[in-house]
Amino acid sequence: MSSTEIRLQELHGKEVFLPDGRMLGIVHETIIDAEDLKATHLFVTNTRAELVEASVNLTLPWRWVRSVGDVVILRWFPKTPIPLL
Repeated sequence: MSSTEIRLQELHGKEVFLPDGRMLGIVHETIIDAEDLKATHLFVTNTRAELVEASVNLTLPWRWVRSVGDVVILRWFPKTPIPLL
């Protein structure tokens, strides 16, 4: 495994932060493309009510992820709060 690869189970439970430093929630699952075996989305739970209406769970595209270390930092997030549809 190269230094840029991570194990999926290592993402579970990590805190997710917006680019401005606000905590969004916790990684509950990583969704992968079964054909390419690459992460495509993060399923985030325990979202903050001030960022996501009714604190609903979110599925975020992997392309929004800037970095993964002790926490997950997003490179982008839509204007908040995200309203329920």
